[in-house]
Amino acid sequence: METSHNYKNLSESVGFYQNLDELESYLLSPSSNPDHSISSDGTQFSVQKHDQDCTIESSLENGKNPFCSSSTVSFSSNGSPISQPDCLSDTNNSVCSNHPLNQFPMESQFPKQAIEIIQRKDLTEMLIACAKAVEDNDLMVSEWFMSELQSVVSVRGEPLQRLGAYMLEGLVARLASSGSSIYKALKCKEPISTELLSYMHLLYEVCPYFKFGYLSANGAIAEAMKNENKIHIIDFQISQGSQWITLIQALAARPGGPPQIRITGIDDTVSAYARGGGLELVGHRLSRLAESCGVPFEFHGLAISSCDVESKHLNIQAGEALAVNFALTLHHTPDESVSIQNHRDRLLRMVKNLSPKVVTLVEQESNTNTAPFLPRFIETLDYYSAIFESIDVALPRDHKERINVEQHCLARDIVNIIACEGLERVERHELHGKWRLRFAMAGFTPYPLSPSVNTTIKTLLEGYCDKYALEERDGCLYLGWMNRYLVASCAWI
Repeated sequence: METSHNYKNLSESVGFYQNLDELESYLLSPSSNPDHSISSDGTQFSVQKHDQDCTIESSLENGKNPFCSSSTVSFSSNGSPISQPDCLSDTNNSVCSNHPLNQFPMESQFPKQAIEIIQRKDLTEMLIACAKAVEDNDLMVSEWFMSELQSVVSVRGEPLQRLGAYMLEGLVARLASSGSSIYKALKCKEPISTELLSYMHLLYEVCPYFKFGYLSANGAIAEAMKNENKIHIIDFQISQGSQWITLIQALAARPGGPPQIRITGIDDTVSAYARGGGLELVGHRLSRLAESCGVPFEFHGLAISSCDVESKHLNIQAGEALAVNFALTLHHTPDESVSIQNHRDRLLRMVKNLSPKVVTLVEQESNTNTAPFLPRFIETLDYYSAIFESIDVALPRDHKERINVEQHCLARDIVNIIACEGLERVERHELHGKWRLRFAMAGFTPYPLSPSVNTTIKTLLEGYCDKYALEERDGCLYLGWMNRYLVASCAWI
């Protein structure tokens, strides 16, 4: 399956090598109060860049450009703030006529390629050219592209315009901070937990990615455990526990009676916040379900980072058949390119030593782990273009919660991939081929998914747009949008 856009060739045409002595950040608002907190409704917040104080204003929820505020501040070469004239922004993200970034030198001073790209107004080409300028540390051209992109991107627009708004946010954070301080601030104020949970649930319902991953993993576990009476499932990201509802119900109907089930659920901070409480909430929910189905059930919550998990934490008991589930989580675990501890491979070796009957892996089919910045930017643009297009089919443009779903469930990951490096870049996806090598090195062999899993997923997709595609190859099941793979699911023993 090919990528849905030919982005890589575009990057070859942009090469800018000019420098600007000062960074005039159109992000910045006039407040110097360091106590401001970030808010998606336009409230200001502050971040530290070296010894300089600066503030950023976010206006995503009301449709305004998040980088065009009612007033701006830029830094002089000595770091002192310089007030700039007011500018106006509307829901179409128009460029501010009095904005300092519009006070550029004559166009003749810019590279001819950059001028031609601006004149064509092709959003994809502009984003990639801007990323290339950021990579080259060409501040003048970077700022020019960022200024021009303001008039093209919009959180209320076409899929690419909406994605472009968050890609631009990532570029601005990367250029301004060279680290995570601005990224952390750009993560707009968290909604209350019930709101975040509702956004996550809406994304779960309108797009089949999560259901595809959960159902395919559950199918592999059910097949491997069909003759077992005591089952222990270790879930490395339990989230809300939703994955296990259908499995418990299926095992309850097993001929001869249900098995005894024990689930060890490992937590993550985002899920804990969305739940509004600890893992005991998941345990109570699943216990009530199991009781209603007549399934003997036990839940053990483990509130610990996956990097810190050791076999002693997992309470492995003799006589239990073990299943280990990595659903959309292992890419958060740093590998050898980030830390000498290489927890990604360490976890796989540890799990192999537990002698599980099956290990399930569900991951985004994207290559952003060790890719250099510009290829990573292009890959992110291609991958999330397909995601945003699929959301556009499911949720109308005027859907009141669509912006919240994209902002709180997707945008922060996009900004992290683009803006951060090292340990601070936690979104580190790998293609199935790389995962296959890692599992093989840890001693695993593929466990083919049964035909019934394929049939179940095809039935699931009948309720969604016909642009979703399902393909099975090399023992792995892929879910794609049009001609772009998005999620891969496989099993190992």
